[in-house]
Amino acid sequence: MLKRFLRKNKPSRPLDSATIPDGRRVYAIGDVHGRNDLLQRLLDKIVKDDGERGAVESEIIFLGDLVDRGPDSAGVIDTAMQARETLGNVRFLMGNHEEVYLAAASGDEKSVRFFNRIGGRETILSYDITMKEYMELDMTQLALRIPELFPREHVDFISGFEDQIIVGDYAFVHAGIRPGVPLSEQRQKDLRWIREDFLSASEAHEKVIVYGHTINDDVVETGTRIGIDTGAYYSEKLTALALQGSERWYLDTST
Repeated sequence: MLKRFLRKNKPSRPLDSATIPDGRRVYAIGDVHGRNDLLQRLLDKIVKDDGERGAVESEIIFLGDLVDRGPDSAGVIDTAMQARETLGNVRFLMGNHEEVYLAAASGDEKSVRFFNRIGGRETILSYDITMKEYMELDMTQLALRIPELFPREHVDFISGFEDQIIVGDYAFVHAGIRPGVPLSEQRQKDLRWIREDFLSASEAHEKVIVYGHTINDDVVETGTRIGIDTGAYYSEKLTALALQGSERWYLDTST
């Protein structure tokens, strides 16, 4: 059974009055981080849920960080590319891990070192390289090997990711926004990397901000933000937020 989180009776919050335009349905998927198995399960749930709710203009938004940490980043990219081809309106946000993936794909040794530190090792090993070969390469050699390992179609696909998507009263980003700065003036660095300055802000934002990047055990709804990174790569729980009109609900892979 698809799990659905019910809102408790709480004082009215700005996000409780947020809507998306009539005739549209949006599914936003949190950080996948190399868990192709969970992504395929969640996409199946989304397709089933969408089919049961009647025909409207549906779209899927990935919040970024498809790669790193989990065991099959290459497979996740393949699944994401296939979803775009077969499911129709599917869009992707650039996460900080995609940013570093692209830098490493260029063969820059400094970027490859950083990539390895933040989970890129697992991404590299999801391509056509054995653990033995990986261990035998020094960092300079690995930096030269990566542009051969990462398929051009993967690099080109990720290069086309967006930084911000706005639908109705919602703004979808990877990490968050710089508080007090209009959405139209947000910097890429903040949209992909910000954390504490965004999470600790008490003021209302221009839109309800839907974000990933920061892991929590469950969905976080507070003020004018919704966080849906539930740590899929280790928790087995990949989460999607669904929106239609003024209604919102959640699907995940924990059941």
